[in-house]
Order: sequence, then structure tokens, then C-alpha cells
Amino acid sequence: MSPLRLPDMRSTPKLIRATALAGHTVRVRFEDGVGADLELSDLLAYGGVFEPLRDPEFFSQLQADPQAGTIVWPNGADLAPESLYERATRQASTTA
Repeated sequence: MSPLRLPDMRSTPKLIRATALAGHTVRVRFEDGVGADLELSDLLAYGGVFEPLRDPEFFSQLQADPQAGTIVWPNGADLAPESLYERATRQASTTA
């Protein structure tokens, strides 16, 4: 008997690609095809775990985390997947 596989209850599509661009901009692509170039310098105002992101070289070390479905940095900073997707869909709709 095979184990019961529960459906994925995720309401936010997973982030499949994230590429750092110049400054504090990142190009994202989600599994549903939504993609956008997002300016994330507003994160710098939060300080704390986001403080190292002020350095563009550190910022560029971001990665797409397939498990979390969002962007992560080596120091443990990350963004809520829902927030990241909402930003991307808003940006995609204003540039379409």
C-alpha cells in the first residue's frame, strides 16, 4: 500500500527563479508564469536581519528557496512568499 499523498494546500505559487540585478532589484519568476523585476530597497528601512542587505554585494547573494517558495539570504533573512507574490503580480499588472 502506498502512503497517502495529501494535496498541496499552498495558495501562493512557488518561486522558481530569483536573480539579483543592479542595486536592490531582483528578477523573480513563479511556477504559474508570473514574473517581474522588483525593487526591494524598502526592506532596508526595517533594519535587524535586513541590515546586511544594504550592501549590494550581500544583497546579490539571494537565492530562490524551493521549500519556502521565496527569496532567502545567507543570514536567514527572507520574505513572506505571499508578500513577494503580491508584489510581483502588482508589478506585472502595471507593466502589462
